[in-house]
Amino acid sequence: MNRVYNFSAGPAVLPEEVLKEAADEMLDYQGSGMSVMEMSHRSKVYDNIIKTAEKDLRELMNIPDNYKVMFLQGGASQQFAMIPMNLMKNKVADYIITGQWAKKAWKEACKYGKANAIASSEDKTFSYIPDCSDLPISEDADYVYICENNTIYGTKYKELPNTKGKTLVADVSSCFLSEPVDVTKYGVIYGGVQKNIGPAGVVIVIMREDLITEDVLEGTPTMLQYKTHADADSLYNTPPAYGIYICGKVFKWLKKMGGLEVMKKRNEEKAKILYDFLDQSKLFKGTVVAKDRSLMNVPFVTGDKELDAKFVAEAEKAGFVNLKGHRTVGGMRASIYNAMPKEGVEKLVEFMKKFEEENS
Repeated sequence: MNRVYNFSAGPAVLPEEVLKEAADEMLDYQGSGMSVMEMSHRSKVYDNIIKTAEKDLRELMNIPDNYKVMFLQGGASQQFAMIPMNLMKNKVADYIITGQWAKKAWKEACKYGKANAIASSEDKTFSYIPDCSDLPISEDADYVYICENNTIYGTKYKELPNTKGKTLVADVSSCFLSEPVDVTKYGVIYGGVQKNIGPAGVVIVIMREDLITEDVLEGTPTMLQYKTHADADSLYNTPPAYGIYICGKVFKWLKKMGGLEVMKKRNEEKAKILYDFLDQSKLFKGTVVAKDRSLMNVPFVTGDKELDAKFVAEAEKAGFVNLKGHRTVGGMRASIYNAMPKEGVEKLVEFMKKFEEENS
């Protein structure tokens, strides 16, 4: 077996330990005589899997009792519609646009009410986070929406916006469980799991209970109402059972590693190795304002498209895959999620140094 260093933005690298455990249990999960892929989501065995996953996530994030945890489908993109359908009581919401996913969420919300873009960093290709200390929050806004870590552009909110008492909704898809969070500062935290937690097909929504009501926009389908899933403990219909099982294993792995404080330190160490090199390199440069840099996604360029393409091709041959940047930024992007070992980042930097020497 020859494992590569996978720097994909998602679906992304998973802990090897988790993959091996899942492989061992593929044909017979804990003496049940069947795979988790085959078992009924109504069975006692599966009920234990999903309940344990929720319990471990609550412990990792210190989720208060007045917040519901829902394991849903449709990815983060389906939440772009579900959030306004369920939360836009006044038909008004404020959006901070810091990248493509926040922009898509805002455009979707415009279908259901007045979605105000109250701040944006699009003027500089989303390379920074705008000042959110004194925003023009709408008096009748039902919520303020952010994408907390921007996968494509490599920015991260280091301080949450001053929402002036309004409910904060955050898409945390690409920084989920990368560091401790104070859940009480949010009304809703949600994210697709395929970047930092599990396989594609699951989205986790953590929502304050008072926001989960039957008072939704007229015509909202049953399956797109949070109350439907909250009342049924994520089992209203067949959930993405195997994906949730893998998420549960990742939660166990995170607890074993020491929890989110430890993961934050590990992630800071890994990111520092790469950013320190980029800051002194004469060939490569990072594309993000230093104070707003993400620990998870690191975009960088040479300034020469042909050289960028050469780097990506040679890196792949050397075992560093999925380094091509998003088309809107160009260049390269290294996604260094929780499961990327420090060794992977160190070896990438070694390769970058060698490439720089050979191409300067």
